Amino acid sequence: MHNDEVAWLESVRALALEASERILEIYATAFKVTAKEDNSPLTAADLASHRTIVAGLRALTPEIPVLSEESAAIPFTERLQWHRYWLVDPLDGTKEFVKHNGEFTVNIALIENHEPILGVVRVPVTGLCYFAARHYGAFRDEPGRRPQPITVKPLKHSQPVRVVGSKSHGGPGLQKFVAALGPHQLVTIGSSLKLCQVAEGAADVYPRMGPTSEWDTAAAQAIVEVAGGQVVSAETGRSLRYNTRDSLLNPHFIVYGDASRDWLSYVPR
Repeated sequence: MHNDEVAWLESVRALALEASERILEIYATAFKVTAKEDNSPLTAADLASHRTIVAGLRALTPEIPVLSEESAAIPFTERLQWHRYWLVDPLDGTKEFVKHNGEFTVNIALIENHEPILGVVRVPVTGLCYFAARHYGAFRDEPGRRPQPITVKPLKHSQPVRVVGSKSHGGPGLQKFVAALGPHQLVTIGSSLKLCQVAEGAADVYPRMGPTSEWDTAAAQAIVEVAGGQVVSAETGRSLRYNTRDSLLNPHFIVYGDASRDWLSYVPR
């Protein structure tokens, strides 16, 4: 762990706050929704957040490249050369933003050798911020309180398994997974907050049996792993890795805190 990264963590949290303020200015207005190429809603808030974060990261670490959801067209031949880079989702949960339910996040991760080693996830509407860096710790920071260290929790075998699932992208894979689990409670939440719920021990498992992109998971994966949990491919059981191929799509994955249960055995085949 370089002292750099601990120092950067403060700056990145400040950037996530600044981006959140830009987002909230637009959230408070009657915003226009335009379509991205894949027809998911793109708002002025995504772009305002993107510009704020990219400018801030370039000022902080001019030598480290930045890959953001809004600048994802960088060719793999170029990305392949990167040993270390920032990976940003300036507004995760655009559907939640458009529905005005508050469950959207700003996500900033530092990737080194294909692994997320630092992550900040901030909820603009509530001011809640999760952050972590490897060899430093994982924390939950609420307005008006000191940051609290977080860790995943062991399973309580007497109680139903606490599952978090996607609010806007549930689908049949999730239904089959929880049906195979046995007794469980399913809570649906938007955005990368699902991974943070596992990281802080508020949930046991988050199965994602649908498409996501690398910027959707990187910051929260850093937080989960530093907090003692795992974010693994639903096929191989190995940790999700970043920038290893041309596509920026993740495989289906499972996030869990307690490794004593064979979570992969519930994956629909």
